[in-house]
Amino acid sequence: MRRRTFLGSMAAVALSGAAAPPLRLGMAGLVHGHASGFLGRYRDSKDIELVGIAEPDRNVAARYIQRSRLNPSSVYPSLEAMLDRAKPQAVVAFTSTAGHLAVVEACGARKIPVMMEKPLAVSLEQARAIERISAEAGIPVLVNYETTWYPSNHAAYTLASEQKALGEIRKVVIHDGHRGPKEIGVQPEFLAWLTDPEQNGAGALFDFGCYGANLMTWLMDDARPRSVTAVTQRFKPDIYSKVDDEATIILEYPGAQAIIQASWNWPFDRKDMEVYGRTGQVITVAQKALRVRLAGKPEEERQAPPLKSPEDDFLRYFGAVVRGEIKPAGLSSLRNNVIVVEILDAARRSAATGRTVRLT
Repeated sequence: MRRRTFLGSMAAVALSGAAAPPLRLGMAGLVHGHASGFLGRYRDSKDIELVGIAEPDRNVAARYIQRSRLNPSSVYPSLEAMLDRAKPQAVVAFTSTAGHLAVVEACGARKIPVMMEKPLAVSLEQARAIERISAEAGIPVLVNYETTWYPSNHAAYTLASEQKALGEIRKVVIHDGHRGPKEIGVQPEFLAWLTDPEQNGAGALFDFGCYGANLMTWLMDDARPRSVTAVTQRFKPDIYSKVDDEATIILEYPGAQAIIQASWNWPFDRKDMEVYGRTGQVITVAQKALRVRLAGKPEEERQAPPLKSPEDDFLRYFGAVVRGEIKPAGLSSLRNNVIVVEILDAARRSAATGRTVRLT
């Protein structure tokens, strides 16, 4: 009843032209390293009212209360307590990847939309369970990737998939990663689950392979690949004894191929993409630039046009979905991200067996 009343009031607000009231937001977990950046950027935003945070690890909770100047009374020891007492309108999840299913189960039971950090799940079984809950509860479930909000990726997509300026897509090469989570100094609780195959799904394969699978699925209009072949290695077993730190995934589509390079061994941070068509190519450069070469023309550097609100920011986008102003689609959508996990699940099996996995 409260939700219907809120949505009704939102319709009245839209008609009047007044600004939307802040989104009543809850946080599920603080053990994902991106929680710190989220709080630093959004805690005082006029777009949200942070009504509650759930974190069962008392040490982690205490550190965030001190460093992020959180109200101790707004930090709850369990997700259920936070949901029932703070009554958020929507929830952002900063748990381990394996914890996403429990967050969606709890929120689904209360009809509360969820947006989580990438990837969606550690297994296809979990991804499909999340998909079922979303459908049965009638709640949107979205996944947040940093690269979703890069103007360069959207400009490349426009050239390749909308304008067809490159001709038919033949090959896509996507690079993502950094020197390694320990090497860049992530929080200890973040490092602990990133290097746990049960909590993360794998190492660099899941941590950074998901970006390429997400972008390629988008470029292919949510088509599943025919096959997945992957090779993983462990260059730093003294640091990463249980998971891979280097991964390459090859996806086969009718007429196209993707090569996804995910690494905790790059000398520098990188998130970039190369799209090659029959008659042209586009290469993204950081967040806002791209290099374009079309048939009969020299290569040129371009600046990607800025994204329009609400598609320029994950929280504005999530808020618009929660308020019923837009429907989830593309990179953040559940449909795309179930396919992403299917790819990662197959890649993990391929790397373990040394065989190509064909998707039926």
